Amino acid sequence: MAEQIDFTSLNMKISDLLKTYPMEQQKNIFEYLSGMDDQQRKAYDIAYCHLGTSFNIARSNGFKEWLSKR
Repeated sequence: MAEQIDFTSLNMKISDLLKTYPMEQQKNIFEYLSGMDDQQRKAYDIAYCHLGTSFNIARSNGFKEWLSKR
């Protein structure tokens, strides 16, 4: 059985596109989203709502910056 990450536990809007990413990238995204403070969560929600299907967390500046500092 394939390992899965429970993104619903974050109580955030999450694209189904994440399920197509490699498991390592899913883990990184989950860790990134889990570590967001309230202000970052609001910015994420606004970006997700306004950009719709063109929003991609893996390509976001915040995620890329977080990944490079990790």
